[in-house]
Amino acid sequence: MANIVLTTINAKWIHPSLALRLLKANLGELEAACEILEFALRQPLKEKVDGILAAKPRLLALSVSIWNHAATIELLKALSKEWAGGHKPSQKPLIVLGGPEVSWLPAGAEIFRYADYVIRGEAEESFRLFCHSVFNGNKGADVFINHGETIVDVNKIVPAYHLYTDEDLKRKLIYVESSRGCPFACEFCQGNLQTVREFPLEPFLLEMDTLIKRGGQIFKFLDRSFNLNIIRAKRIMEFFLERIEEVKTVHFEMVPFRFPQDLKEIIRRFPPGTLRLELGVQSLNPETKALVHVLGETDEELETLEFLRRETNAIVHADLIAGLPGENMISFGAGFDRLWKVMSGVPETSFRGSFFEIQLGILKCLPGTPIIRHNEAYGMSYSTEPPYEVIETNALSAAELEKIKNFARFWELLVNRNPFPGLTQRIFPPGETVFDKFMDISDKLLAHFGKNWGIDQNELKRQLRKFLAS
Repeated sequence: MANIVLTTINAKWIHPSLALRLLKANLGELEAACEILEFALRQPLKEKVDGILAAKPRLLALSVSIWNHAATIELLKALSKEWAGGHKPSQKPLIVLGGPEVSWLPAGAEIFRYADYVIRGEAEESFRLFCHSVFNGNKGADVFINHGETIVDVNKIVPAYHLYTDEDLKRKLIYVESSRGCPFACEFCQGNLQTVREFPLEPFLLEMDTLIKRGGQIFKFLDRSFNLNIIRAKRIMEFFLERIEEVKTVHFEMVPFRFPQDLKEIIRRFPPGTLRLELGVQSLNPETKALVHVLGETDEELETLEFLRRETNAIVHADLIAGLPGENMISFGAGFDRLWKVMSGVPETSFRGSFFEIQLGILKCLPGTPIIRHNEAYGMSYSTEPPYEVIETNALSAAELEKIKNFARFWELLVNRNPFPGLTQRIFPPGETVFDKFMDISDKLLAHFGKNWGIDQNELKRQLRKFLAS
């Protein structure tokens, strides 16, 4: 029996939670009394419920994100029935919620009906203080602790990398962070204008060295803008280059407008398949970008992407957002085509092992973000349920946004995953416009299959061959 159980529902089994490990590592003398239980979205509900009931915690803390919000409510409802009687009656623990989702939700949100306490913002310090207080018999009267903007001094955080198991290191993505916060003011992001704090570099690299020696192979950095501090970024990348024979892949999220020559030189040195770069382009419409405070000159960003495609072995992932205020289908399609031409128009690497991806996302009105200030002027309407996607704007009808969502799904299936390389390349030649043609094909595929998921690949391939022949 653990006094404290930390749990969350991860998107997939291969995505372990660094957040839970940090909370445990920073509990001080209570760390030994804390157990971590991780589940996956597709895991049966009964397995989640049984795992928590078997642990019999006195305090159950759940980390909530936009992607597991609904699943967490489902879990809490099922647990509540068990604690109320059910087939296996047991004592209800104290329920504490935390994580990025609940840090900004209004107090009346449904999920809070199942919580005794909610810790908002970064919680390494406040969760430790809360647990010590509770186990000393001092329960506070306030349900909500801290606020969404609460941050901690990263110099005081106890590292948690030792809590990755050997199985984690060999079979899962290893999430790490060398910095927190973001200095930019993108209005759709919860992290905008948050103070950037850097973990002490040399101790961090020692932790990475230990993970690699233990067998860690796939590292994904959580830093929002890894190339903000170029000197620091270069030092970390050099560290991994020196150990690249032991590491399969390292993944960084970078801003596309900050690529000085010395950073480019380091990126050139990574062997094929070992470096993944995620770049948030978001929009190629200068007026739209200015409206929602997305920095970066479009031409400069496209030059960066062209450099990465032509002169490096990096796997490049570029993000675009549909549904931003004032951007219509024509503008979005033109931007998509510009991005596609740059990303695909490199003959020697086009479609070679999916060395690039264009991730088409739909605008979300995340709780606490200032994107809501455009609602009236631009006719923005959003779903009230996670992931809070835009339903319509005065520039994009609800029907048009549904078409874009379907486009995005088939784009992921056919181009990003690239199951039929030769066939796909013949239908969508690299370096040519693609948006209108792919929109037409994605509409026809939806009409034929009646869905855009769970489609047999052989059937999908047959339909693509028909399009090619027509």
